[in-house]
Amino acid sequence: MKTIRYISAIIALIFACRVSSVAQVIPAPADPSFPVGISDISAERTDDNFYISYTLHLSSVRLGSEKQLAVTPVLLDSIHRVTLPGAIVSGRTRYIRDRRDGIEPEGYTIFRSGKADTLPVQVRLPYADWMLDATLVLTDTISGCSCRPTVTGDYLAATIDMRPHEFVPDYDVYITSVAAVEKIRHADGHAFIDFPVNKSQIYPDYRRNPVELANIRDTISIIKNDPDYTITSLSLRGYASPEGSYANNERLARARTEALRQYIRNLYAFPADILHASWEAEDWKGLIAWLENSDMPDREAIIELATTPIYDGNPDGREWKIKSTYPDQYRILLADVYPSLRHTDYTVSYTIRSFTTVEELRSAWVRDPRRLSLSELITLAQSYEKGSAEYVEVMETAARLFPDSPEANLNAAIPALESGDLTRAERYLSRAGQSPQATYARAILLARQGDHEAAMTLFRQAADAGVTQADDAISQLDEIIRHASR
Repeated sequence: MKTIRYISAIIALIFACRVSSVAQVIPAPADPSFPVGISDISAERTDDNFYISYTLHLSSVRLGSEKQLAVTPVLLDSIHRVTLPGAIVSGRTRYIRDRRDGIEPEGYTIFRSGKADTLPVQVRLPYADWMLDATLVLTDTISGCSCRPTVTGDYLAATIDMRPHEFVPDYDVYITSVAAVEKIRHADGHAFIDFPVNKSQIYPDYRRNPVELANIRDTISIIKNDPDYTITSLSLRGYASPEGSYANNERLARARTEALRQYIRNLYAFPADILHASWEAEDWKGLIAWLENSDMPDREAIIELATTPIYDGNPDGREWKIKSTYPDQYRILLADVYPSLRHTDYTVSYTIRSFTTVEELRSAWVRDPRRLSLSELITLAQSYEKGSAEYVEVMETAARLFPDSPEANLNAAIPALESGDLTRAERYLSRAGQSPQATYARAILLARQGDHEAAMTLFRQAADAGVTQADDAISQLDEIIRHASR
């Protein structure tokens, strides 16, 4: 008979854990004389208990009359050890004598050689964390007539792998280069300059004019005096209110806008190609906007009169119809609304110089992040350690300042994914475009959300598009999927 050390091969081993486990198959060698086998190994963990079951196959064991084989399964790791129920197979004489003397070691089932079959075992143990990645070992001992061991060996039956597999993708798919563009900004305002009736000359001390003119000067001066800014255009658009004749309103709107342009020109001596003026005789859009947000009686009917194409080209007829049909409402409009329709909108357009050194970028960031372009913000972020608080802050600021930029949103989504803030990551990724990097990031999000199949599809798309990190993510996720399917 061959030595029992052949048990180390373990016939037809199938490790099929029923809860959160990974299956492992150890093939048997092609030698039909192996005497002992083990199969149907399964492990399961609940909150308080750990269950393990297996079947020992003993029918092939053939022993001499005085010999005995003890097979002892043991669950262990480098520190812990638990002995599990095993089997003893004895030769004819040894079996009869032990039965006569009442010898039956605890934890073993006794079989007679030649008549042994299978021993199914089910064990419940108090749960301990170490059991989730323990090993199952068979210790086999053959003894002779003197009861002393003649052959002893330990044989690995299975490795238990029930610890959750963690998905740890490579997050470094930041887009770190975008085209540099001219930084053009705009400062908008509304001025309500008061003029005496039918006059177009500006009186700086008249009614609200000190405050309104100061607002205009402040807007222009702040930009003009900043060394990082260059004013490229200052546009004025003046409006009159609808009361009175259209021709007179147009005259007033044009003359009053021109008066404000000359006022600004006298203060700052802008070149003629920078300072622009236009006008609109009557601000009907402003009137309609006010009506839409009011609770004025018959407001829908007044809006209808203000928008019907019947009076297109006849604004005087439109204004008269409203005045004559709704006189009470018209008096309210005239007193409370029309003054606000006499205004001048202004836009100061300017460019911001480029910042090249890290010191310049950080200085501009401290003063006002809006001075920086997207490419400058990305460069600034790269001056910090990737994933640091400063790095994340710059990337998220870039997404806030450039909400329509796929690159900015992708770069803000990545640290959100890495920190586990899936809600914020999903919001950014909804605006991250269709780049291979965005596909990869969306795959990470799906994997984190538990949709492994959809994630795998996107990871493969990203891999096909050249995202090298996707290959490792696919391998990790494939292992997790296989682990969960057991």
